Amino acid sequence: MKRRGGIVAVLGWIVAVGTAVADDWPSFANDIEGSQYSPLAQLTPANVAGLERAWVHRSGDFIADTTSFQVTPIHANGLLYYCTPMNRVFALDPVTGEERWVFDPHSSQSPGGKPVTDEERRPSTCRGVAYWASEDEGACARRVFRTSGLGHVYAIDADTGRACADFGAGKGHPGYVSQYDFEAYGEGFRGAGSPPLVIGDVVVAPSGSNDGLTNAADGVVRGFDVRSGELLWTFNPIPEGLRDKTGAANVWTTMSGDAANGLVFLPTTSPSTDYYGGGRLFDIPLSDAVVALNALTGEIAWSFQTVRHDLFDYDLPGHALLVTIRKDGAPRDVAIQQTKMGYLYVFDRLTGEPIFPIEEMDVPASDLPDEVAAPTQPISPGIAAFSGQLLERDSLFGITPLDRAWCRAEFDKMRYEGMYTPPSTQGTLLFPSALGGGNWGGAAFDAKRNLLIIKAENLATRLKFLPKDTESDAPPDYLTRPLEGTPYRTEGEIFMSPLGIPCTPPPWGTLSAIDMDSGNLVWQIPLGQIKRFGITVPKSFGWGSPNVGGPILTGGGLIFVAATLDEKIRALDIETGDELWQADLPITATAMPMTYQGEDGRQYVVIAAGGTGRIGTGSSDHVIAFALPK
Repeated sequence: MKRRGGIVAVLGWIVAVGTAVADDWPSFANDIEGSQYSPLAQLTPANVAGLERAWVHRSGDFIADTTSFQVTPIHANGLLYYCTPMNRVFALDPVTGEERWVFDPHSSQSPGGKPVTDEERRPSTCRGVAYWASEDEGACARRVFRTSGLGHVYAIDADTGRACADFGAGKGHPGYVSQYDFEAYGEGFRGAGSPPLVIGDVVVAPSGSNDGLTNAADGVVRGFDVRSGELLWTFNPIPEGLRDKTGAANVWTTMSGDAANGLVFLPTTSPSTDYYGGGRLFDIPLSDAVVALNALTGEIAWSFQTVRHDLFDYDLPGHALLVTIRKDGAPRDVAIQQTKMGYLYVFDRLTGEPIFPIEEMDVPASDLPDEVAAPTQPISPGIAAFSGQLLERDSLFGITPLDRAWCRAEFDKMRYEGMYTPPSTQGTLLFPSALGGGNWGGAAFDAKRNLLIIKAENLATRLKFLPKDTESDAPPDYLTRPLEGTPYRTEGEIFMSPLGIPCTPPPWGTLSAIDMDSGNLVWQIPLGQIKRFGITVPKSFGWGSPNVGGPILTGGGLIFVAATLDEKIRALDIETGDELWQADLPITATAMPMTYQGEDGRQYVVIAAGGTGRIGTGSSDHVIAFALPK
């Protein structure tokens, strides 16, 4: 079994090497800097069409039409590791897909194991795990860490699958630490779905929040010692003295880290409640912000707020890519932050200085009597927008004249003054929507070509405030919410015609390449196809597909991406965006793929195809590996 755990001394402290070994994929995005790039080059535009299914693993951990399976496995220590929606972690043989071990935190074999309650077994999202290795040998010298919907962070022996009994023992529950051991500064759950980040000997763990509560639990991020689980630091995005008035501003997505400079980068969300800010009319500068922290102390190095007084659920949907671009003839170490608004913000990694200009744009005022919208919002006009940002009445889509007429009539009923039009009792059109623009897993960087590859979703939504005492039959989702503690509730939906076709003009999903020197768009293609009335719409229509998931890049000049609703994974040419290969999947893959080289010498591409029940894709548990024939 291969084991790698080299460490180097940097800035007076011990950090794990941030750059991945070439044939591994040891972190969610391969390297902790978040590039979503592998140097492996066995697969090329010339041979990728020969990819075939190598193995399939199924855990059995899913509930039909309910669970979400968005995990990206990691490859380290000679094994493939992934987590399931039912709180388990699997270690697989990377060449055969056979199980090596299974970790179940509720098993009697785990320290503190006890009978399983329904609450503990309830499904939750787990998007990945993290890996740490020391130079020592013996039990738990190599560890896998995972967060959970229960608010815990588990430490697992990477060799055996047994719980690491030293981790969390000081709090009386050996094998895990818990956000519930510490102050929440609010109400509601604290579980997390995205993986922790390991940087050196610190495991950084976010906590979740119910952003439909006025005083939700604050979006606290904590740093723990990787061996003992001892709390090292706490970061709270809500200003002291205001923590009983609002909450959230948490990290729901992935984080990134700069090991050489000892920095952790957090992408934070909107404060609670979403869409209504009448109870939080004060500055919360660390919400909707890129926040760079000292990884040893949790102290803020710099931050930048991308949305002020967020009324749109425009939280940051992915980690900052900590990469080296070529700009004006010189290398620059930067942090590239995608947004739901289609803007890219690019900063000097150490100082937060903008690399591309940032300007202020006047935006519409709120018409609610107890709300005050921010008068301006920051925009990034020096680099190409990667998604649609303006919807015009005459461009509204329909497959028949009646469809288009219906969409225009409904458009005329809503308030819409461009991006950042606040929600209203009249009903507001939101474009981009809270789905993005940019969203989960969205961007990858190729340093050789100086190209950022990023996917986008283009779907307008409509949202309306209603008095709290009015009845509603609509099930709660990201647009329809009770907004507890406010005078209102919201009802919303994707803006679609009676035929179930989006009124937003296509393409509804795209993949783009952006030159990081000029900031210009190199190419943009519709991504995926959709099915309607049992028919797959031809690719030539250029409609694309709504998407959840993201791309990865390889040294062979390829993009691998699934994400689309047509239940496929694709390989594209990074130079042109041309499709070179596709494979059918048993269900939509709302996840990011990964790649590694097996001990048999073959390059594998792995995707978790399990759907997301809440968006109507169905649910399953397939982990599928592809490789060239032996």
